[in-house]
Amino acid sequence: MENEPKLSPYWKHATILTIIFGFTVLIWLATRTVRDAPPIPERVLAPTGEVVFTGDDILSGQQVFLKYGLMEYGTIWGHGAYLGPDFTAEYLHTLTKDAGDLMASQRYQRSVKALGIDERGAIAAEVEHALKGNRYDPLRKTLRFTEAEVASFHHQIEKWQDYFSQSPQRVGLPANFLKDLAELRQLTAFFAWTAWAAAANRPGKLHSYTNNFPYDPDAGNRPTSDVVLWSALSLIALLGGTALALFVVGRFDFLGWKGQSGEVPHVHSPLVPGALSESQRAVLKYFVVVTLLFLAQALAGAAVAHYRVEPGGFYGFDLARLFPSHILRTWHLQLAIFWVATAYVAGGLFLASGLGGTEPAGQVWGINFLFGALVVVVGGSLVGEILGINQMLGKLWFWFGHQGWEYLDLGRAWQILLAVGLVIWLVLLFRAITPARQSTERREISSLFLYAATAIPLFYLPAMFFTSRSHFSLVDTWRFWIIHLWVEGFFELFVTVMVAAIFFRLGIVSQVTATRVVYLDALLYLGSGIVGTAHHWYWTGQSHIAMALGAVFSAMEVVPLTLLTLDAWDFIKLTRSRCGTCGQEVGRTHKWTFYFLMAVGFWNFVGAGVFGFLINMPIVSYFEVGTILTPNHGHAAMMGVFGMLAIALMMFALRQALPDDTWPRVEKYVRVSFWGLNVGLALMVVTNLFPGGIMQLLDVLQHGYWHARSPEFLHGRFMLLIEWARMPADIIFLAVGVIPAVVAAVLTYRLAYKRIGGAAPIE
Repeated sequence: MENEPKLSPYWKHATILTIIFGFTVLIWLATRTVRDAPPIPERVLAPTGEVVFTGDDILSGQQVFLKYGLMEYGTIWGHGAYLGPDFTAEYLHTLTKDAGDLMASQRYQRSVKALGIDERGAIAAEVEHALKGNRYDPLRKTLRFTEAEVASFHHQIEKWQDYFSQSPQRVGLPANFLKDLAELRQLTAFFAWTAWAAAANRPGKLHSYTNNFPYDPDAGNRPTSDVVLWSALSLIALLGGTALALFVVGRFDFLGWKGQSGEVPHVHSPLVPGALSESQRAVLKYFVVVTLLFLAQALAGAAVAHYRVEPGGFYGFDLARLFPSHILRTWHLQLAIFWVATAYVAGGLFLASGLGGTEPAGQVWGINFLFGALVVVVGGSLVGEILGINQMLGKLWFWFGHQGWEYLDLGRAWQILLAVGLVIWLVLLFRAITPARQSTERREISSLFLYAATAIPLFYLPAMFFTSRSHFSLVDTWRFWIIHLWVEGFFELFVTVMVAAIFFRLGIVSQVTATRVVYLDALLYLGSGIVGTAHHWYWTGQSHIAMALGAVFSAMEVVPLTLLTLDAWDFIKLTRSRCGTCGQEVGRTHKWTFYFLMAVGFWNFVGAGVFGFLINMPIVSYFEVGTILTPNHGHAAMMGVFGMLAIALMMFALRQALPDDTWPRVEKYVRVSFWGLNVGLALMVVTNLFPGGIMQLLDVLQHGYWHARSPEFLHGRFMLLIEWARMPADIIFLAVGVIPAVVAAVLTYRLAYKRIGGAAPIE
């Protein structure tokens, strides 16, 4: 290893410059949000000067929307859950109909349906002109509604009162869920403001604050020229970026896991299966919790899916009375984040001990303390969420209940405890890995391991930058810093470092190869992914600049995902490698770790690459966002990439925990789980999510966004058929995939603690 060439410092310099550039642009976009976001008027006035509602009513209505967890039921501007309506689109379309009826009765003393074609065309043009007119006065901070808008507002208070009480269209919610008249009026004011921002032209522009989203030709909402332009330019960026990346990888064939020569390096000491340190043994219980959380998350997801096929119950039982759809959907998302993040946290602790080689005093106590804190945060937040949506926490709902923002549903107090737990985790990693940073042989990979881990608690901080009364557009800016950057960016980078560390410790790649791959992935992922975060902001009240940058950079995010197909081939070749010191067949010993990593390569290309690029193009996103094509991408990417990565880390730890003669007792369950998870996920996509999403997209194009999100479409014959067709996929995923993984983790934990003596811990 002393003769091994050193890695050029330009890799590190380029990575630092890439991060600086990306965050400079992203912070600039965040500052523009304050200026570009649709204004919240202090007063909304009728033509007579009477106050219809106030800015405080709008923000209080947003709080009602959040504290009842309605973002996990329906959407605002396309963001949220998919069982309920898009409240903005539904309000806007109802407003359009109400305005047309009022104008027809005033001008022709007849209903719109009774008018001739020319008369209806004239009314439609007048309605569109009225809705597109922006009557906001920035000096007085007042907004003037037309007579039709005032009448529709009062009409829609009654509409939403009926919807949340006894309406049969109220799928997945209990009867009389929201019945306080003051809250209903405030909630309707919030919907009215989001619909106004979606329809009224931005000052000096020919499109609305939300770039004419949602699509509703009757309201004058159609794709803008920017949507078409940046969709075309994003394709050019994709093709150019892919060509450049393939040229570079082809020209410099040492890029990738195969290294400079493809030879297996000599390492200082082998990893012996069954030889665990005390801290590594203490980490095993984390993986048991990982699989139990995974099981709970999958069960919650199956229950949410069932609401689509049996809106009134669960095989005759009124499930919504105990577990409404929005609490199950909340748990489905939160548990997914919890089990994946717990696997990464546990994998980091397990690997840090292997890299460090020594056992710091009190490390086991720290790991056990962190485990207890994890249980408190997970359990407390899940219980708090159901108490919160049932209004059992009073004014403390935001702190200890359901905060209401999708993906960041857990109360603020639980968020703070989670952040503290991540800092404790970072301290434990630092203590364990410090000895390795003193070694020339391990310094670079160990330092990268620590730097990537530091980014995780650091980039969770934007979750604290807003409250329940913050402007919706501003919240969505910070919300996607967490969803995109934290989860899809720095957590994925940290896992890349962990995979590199695993390969290095297995003795199948050199330190130079491992660190070069980490830097290359950081350049590719962060170079496109940081600014690419903006693709979430096309329709949330930001200007066309966010669309331009988001479209181009998110298209280039597909480039590294395409290159992962080359990684998959490298993984296949690495399975044939032998440890440079011990001569073990590493691929055979850690076969299932490699198999799950190969699955990551496949799902990264299909789920994140193909399906992600499909819905990130502005022209597709305009019609698609909030339809089933979104969870199609979400399931294939979240489970297929982050989930499979988490399980790959778990399989590495489980295999290392047991000696060769004991492992076959566990391996049979791992084998079944691998095929069950991948086949089940593939069937979910093929039989349900993708075809359902395509049909819903077609309905948007034919009838408007509001209709494709309505019960009329979602409970149609074809949609119900493909929802039932998904059942075999769910059964395979749960029974053949998740449950064997639980058995493998529990059995490994028991066998590891039954062993007395055995091989010495790793040095």
